[in-house]
Amino acid sequence: MKELSTAELMEKLDAERAGYQKMVLTHAVSPLENPNKIKESRKNIARYLTELRAREIADKK
Repeated sequence: MKELSTAELMEKLDAERAGYQKMVLTHAVSPLENPNKIKESRKNIARYLTELRAREIADKK
């Protein structure tokens, strides 16, 4: 994740958020085969946001 550019991280974050929302809606209608994917997706979103924030802080210094 650290080797990705900021633009690539933003793209991955947007894609992960879209996938997460789709999974949550699908799971509400009919249960997913592996509901742990929802938790994994949420953690990935947090990882992307953490890396973006770390870069933002590093740029200010």
